[in-house]
Amino acid sequence: MNLNTEHRRMEDKSVTAFLLSPHYRTCRHLLLQIIVLLMTINVFWYEPLQSVSFWRRFGGFLAYFVSINTVIYMNLYILVPCFLLKNRLGHYVLAAVLTNLVVIVFLSITQGLLFEVILPGKDPGRFATFINTFSGILTIGFVTAGSAAISLFTHWLRYNLRIDELESTTLQSELTFLKNQINPHFLFNMLNNANVLIKRNPEEASKVLFKLEDLLRYQINDSSRERVSLASDIRFLNDYLNLEKIRRDNFQFTLRQEGEVDSIWIQPLLFIPFVENAVKHSFDSEHSSYVHVFFKVEAHRLEFRCENSKPAVAVQQGKVGGIGLANIQRRLGLLYPEHYKLEQKEDENLYSVILSITL
Repeated sequence: MNLNTEHRRMEDKSVTAFLLSPHYRTCRHLLLQIIVLLMTINVFWYEPLQSVSFWRRFGGFLAYFVSINTVIYMNLYILVPCFLLKNRLGHYVLAAVLTNLVVIVFLSITQGLLFEVILPGKDPGRFATFINTFSGILTIGFVTAGSAAISLFTHWLRYNLRIDELESTTLQSELTFLKNQINPHFLFNMLNNANVLIKRNPEEASKVLFKLEDLLRYQINDSSRERVSLASDIRFLNDYLNLEKIRRDNFQFTLRQEGEVDSIWIQPLLFIPFVENAVKHSFDSEHSSYVHVFFKVEAHRLEFRCENSKPAVAVQQGKVGGIGLANIQRRLGLLYPEHYKLEQKEDENLYSVILSITL
């Protein structure tokens, strides 16, 4: 039973790959052309046209072949993406009807020139003309509906594949972050600092414990949600940086914000890898170090900037927050495809990350 289930899963993956993967694009188009060819090639064996020359029949076939392809590709690449996928059903129906009328008129003219003018003794009559016209309209309509169904089905597959990848990447990001960031060593340092402060400064020790409580609550509860407010994410970053400031000597940070951050909702744990990376790589046991974080919300655009000082002996860079830049970029690509820009700048004394997201 398990082997059968695994076999079905492999078959499902093969079908999905054939329908969506760029590697099979040529094969998909060739298969489509074979289907269109089988739909239109019957003109060579249509009995009433046997007296017509081969080249005229070939011209009729070519016109029919091009017309069917026009309907299919107009639907796949223009009408469905521009109208149907954007919930503009009325515009789609109107555009599809106009396209079909143009194709039917084109076919009527070409067939009239190639066939009917050389068959003067075979007047089909009004009823036969109506039946032929209705049959042509029905055929073009089925081609339109079929190509639209294929486009919607591939869009649905692509959407579900993106959701699956997004859930997997988000889960990996959350689990890796929880493992690397809130670990026993980190908690031990915080509790040890609080223990020292209890004797020296009980009020400060209380603040440390409250911040640690808020940070853990966000990690365990809020980060499991699909979306959180940007304001709560900023508070989480502020708590984290404050704890680091207590834990480290000669460490300073700023966290500034502009715009209506309360009205913005984002996916959790989106910025902490960059901030954790900045804290990690700014560490300098001999000199002062800093991290500057800045958020700006303007219109439908969110800008995040994180800067950190670099020690005299630079720590090896290449990973962001223990997760890796490639994984973060993949997550951003899934969440905001073609709607984000990530820049990294570095010189002798400063390392900065700039992330812009179109909301």
